[in-house]
Amino acid sequence: MFSIHARRIGLAIIASLTMGMTAAQAAGERVLYASLGDATRAPIGWVEFCADHPRDCRSGTTQARDIVMTQTAWKDLQRVNRWVNDTVKPLTDMDHWGVIEKWSYPTDGYGDCEDYVLLKRKMLIDAGWPREALLITVVRDRKGDGHAVLTVKTDKGEFVLDNQNEDIVAWTETGYRFVKRQSQTDPNAWVSLGDGRPAVATATAR
Repeated sequence: MFSIHARRIGLAIIASLTMGMTAAQAAGERVLYASLGDATRAPIGWVEFCADHPRDCRSGTTQARDIVMTQTAWKDLQRVNRWVNDTVKPLTDMDHWGVIEKWSYPTDGYGDCEDYVLLKRKMLIDAGWPREALLITVVRDRKGDGHAVLTVKTDKGEFVLDNQNEDIVAWTETGYRFVKRQSQTDPNAWVSLGDGRPAVATATAR
């Protein structure tokens, strides 16, 4: 369902990779990047998802990589975010699968927050974007509920793709409290983001 759309994004972004955080240093007082804390547990559902999709959860340490945010890259992110948000219909795991939490690709056209994230991440990776810059992230939304979004690491800061927002915004503009996310260097390692409250990426309808 999504492979054709992924290919349309284009592989030119591979040439736009950069290492390090020089843009953050040059930006001065702007808070471009979330503060990382200690190692923490993976969200409920991730381990089971990896058992079902081992190729999408390959372990092993790699170098952190950020995207250079060109106009082309920005348009590609917008295209993926909009297409997934418009195509997938919101449905909780309980209504969908009869369980509280299940991470899966929304191949039948239905899913909750982490399913949107998984599809966006896959489409971008299939189009040549580096996994190290596409980080599944657990937050508390404006209602205080657990929620999952996709953080994209760039030389201009961290941007969030979210099924609750058709616009892509900087992480500081979401109104969310950031809890944990994947490590850039290992997709199966998770790091806290400075908020000690427990959170589970349990979906709401939208």
